[in-house]
Amino acid sequence: MNLQDMMVQHDSSSRTVDKYLMSHEGRVIAVRHHPAVLIPSVALVVGGLVACASVAVITGVMWIWWLWLPTLGYLLWKIIAWSLEFFLVTEHRVMLVKGVLNRNVAMMPLSKVTDITLNRSMIGRMLGYGEFLTESAGQSQAIRAVNFMPYPEQLYLEVSSVIFGTIDESPD
Repeated sequence: MNLQDMMVQHDSSSRTVDKYLMSHEGRVIAVRHHPAVLIPSVALVVGGLVACASVAVITGVMWIWWLWLPTLGYLLWKIIAWSLEFFLVTEHRVMLVKGVLNRNVAMMPLSKVTDITLNRSMIGRMLGYGEFLTESAGQSQAIRAVNFMPYPEQLYLEVSSVIFGTIDESPD
């Protein structure tokens, strides 16, 4: 099974993705950011938990737990935002769809993409994500950097083959 098949099978929000496609284009690649994008929000919740527990134990003040609820709300908001954000590549365009209440769809035609670069930090290599940088010839770009891309090497090859037309003809 190739990467495209895995992405189509695991994409339970195809209606969310499909409403941004033109009638004549099909989805080639549609992925969410790597879950590591949620680490700072989880760390904030855990830090708030430790702080509230410490204050409650030391002072005996139990209302301090109410101050922890906004961090839980923030984490919930980030999880919802993560579930609604997609990086899409079709046979005509590259798109980045994000936003919860206000949707933002950044788009770049494939014909304008001159280069795509994969960057992986040490933490990204350990956790399994990377960053894509796209370039176009002398134009401002709607999509410059896309962080926290999952399975980056495989995705890089798939995106490159769609953008630059180098499709692997080898048998599966």
